[in-house]
Amino acid sequence: MKRIFQSLGLLVILWSCGSDDPPPAPGGTNLVFPDQNSECTTGISVNETLSQVTFQWQTSANTDSYTLSVVNLETNIPQTISTAANSASLSIVKGAPYSWSVTSLNSKSDQVATSETWLFYNAGSQTTYAPFPAQLVSPVSGSTVQKNIDNEVMLVWLGADVENDITGFEVFFSTSNPPTTSVGTTAANTMELSVGVESGMIYYWKVITTDAEGNNSDSGVFEFRVF
Repeated sequence: MKRIFQSLGLLVILWSCGSDDPPPAPGGTNLVFPDQNSECTTGISVNETLSQVTFQWQTSANTDSYTLSVVNLETNIPQTISTAANSASLSIVKGAPYSWSVTSLNSKSDQVATSETWLFYNAGSQTTYAPFPAQLVSPVSGSTVQKNIDNEVMLVWLGADVENDITGFEVFFSTSNPPTTSVGTTAANTMELSVGVESGMIYYWKVITTDAEGNNSDSGVFEFRVF
């Protein structure tokens, strides 16, 4: 009888240990449509200014719902929708540039996983599109950074265009917001620039992207402090 109670006690201990295991975290999904750096022409017209676009992504592990986030890059206004499916439709502005991403969630876990962020233009009446606003990468906005031995900080960004005809990037950088001082122009394949800085100062920067048609786009302003 004593041996039976010992066995039952061991089972209780093992069960208790197992119950403390954290729930599995959701996996990140892979985006499918609209394609990265593309023009989306499959939207269903809603009215003169809006069309309904269906976003699609792959299912991800340990996930019971997804949150689709779509951001108008001209206004920075986001639209979100939650779904248990791996697709969702939103009505968005025709002829505008957008970014989109998907967050995977598990109702039993506090952790989430976010996909890559893709860019696209929602088709409109125009036949040529401005470049996508440059995505400012580094320094991260609001961060404090260390200057190098030359008293410089490297600015890094990403640029893309539907027609793949970017001609260059103009960088504006100063201690005023918005920055009005142009500190250099780089070629289409160069997306970084070193700038001189001083310790204790807050700096603001943005990038204007221009294409072969003369179209341009504004990245918006990032700021950082120098240690």
